[in-house]
Amino acid sequence: MRLIVAFLFTSVLGVFAGNESLPVNFGIVVFPSFTVLDVFGPLEALNMLALQVPINLAVIAPTLEPVTTKPQSATMNPQNSNCSESLVPTHTFDEPPADLEVLIIPGGIGTRSPTINSTVDFVAAAYPSLRYLITVCTGATIAAKAGVLDGKNATTNKLSWTWATSTGPNVNWISHARWVVDGNIYTTSGVSAGIDGFLAFMEDVYGSNITTMISNGMEYERHTNASYDPFADLYGL
Repeated sequence: MRLIVAFLFTSVLGVFAGNESLPVNFGIVVFPSFTVLDVFGPLEALNMLALQVPINLAVIAPTLEPVTTKPQSATMNPQNSNCSESLVPTHTFDEPPADLEVLIIPGGIGTRSPTINSTVDFVAAAYPSLRYLITVCTGATIAAKAGVLDGKNATTNKLSWTWATSTGPNVNWISHARWVVDGNIYTTSGVSAGIDGFLAFMEDVYGSNITTMISNGMEYERHTNASYDPFADLYGL
């Protein structure tokens, strides 16, 4: 069995050998009160991809201080729980990587904070030079506020649909989509949908064989229909 898997990976790598058109430099923005799975769902797939092709990852934030998932106000933490994680950035908005090709934007309750404006400004400035932009959950509100979704099709978290879509009045929001691709922008529905959307991006760019092997390696059963999100029905959209 191990020999079969090794042969399959070798065959896939042969396709990529010498292919300099594939993106190498990825970045993900983080901000206080980001959602953990929005970040680490796509990054798990990216980490596995990085074992097969060259990948560089930058974690970008306002400062180099650790960024926490902890709710930033008492109203967002009604039980006064002490349950959070922190991620250490590698770059700041003022000094981002110069050769960024793919940018991932997570969501989370922090997208509702006034302090999110610095993230919005960074996305607006970075987008013109990107090859791809990927938003997860309410991360689409950051892209919407940055103006990069104007006139485009997009989707976002279904539980927060009314608020999230209000941030982009010039966006054509697709309520029943699990994820949406418009040009070089991928937007996904809530939380776990970020894995499906990122795997769809991976399949479009790197091919179905390696994407299937990675999703199987994650022991993750994909949603493969971009047009259907069961949570749209659940929340009456």
